[in-house]
Amino acid sequence: MKIEEKTAIRLIKLRKTLAIAESCSGGLLTNRLTDIPGSSQFLKVGIIAYSNEAKSKLLKVPPSLIQKYGAVSPETACAMAQGVRLSLQTDFGVSITGIAGPTGGTKTKPIGLTYMAVSSKKKQECLEFHFKGSRLQNKKLATTKALNLLLKYLDE
Repeated sequence: MKIEEKTAIRLIKLRKTLAIAESCSGGLLTNRLTDIPGSSQFLKVGIIAYSNEAKSKLLKVPPSLIQKYGAVSPETACAMAQGVRLSLQTDFGVSITGIAGPTGGTKTKPIGLTYMAVSSKKKQECLEFHFKGSRLQNKKLATTKALNLLLKYLDE
């Protein structure tokens, strides 16, 4: 069984709702979940907030936070997950932000650096990964890791 199927079944069984905020994954996480029949029972929104302006306006990420830490940072990932969850009043918010490649990396933030966060009413967690694949491979890996993180929350 695919991880998105496991996640969907778990969300439906627990009657929990989800909101997603994506940047570098460009909607792939939302797409993977909406490929599952019945996803409308748990998925409330998927926002692709690619620009800093979109992160601030749509997800309520403070511009000062982005200026201080950058769009690709654990601070921004956490703010995105919390912002999307609060705006739709869902049980969980998930976010992904990173540098998918093949360009855009720096010494301090190389290509493949990706952060994903899960926010719930009880707690929030952000993970950091360094993917080494192509742009599409990095996006797929990021969405799989985000689903794994969400499943961990659902099983607690």
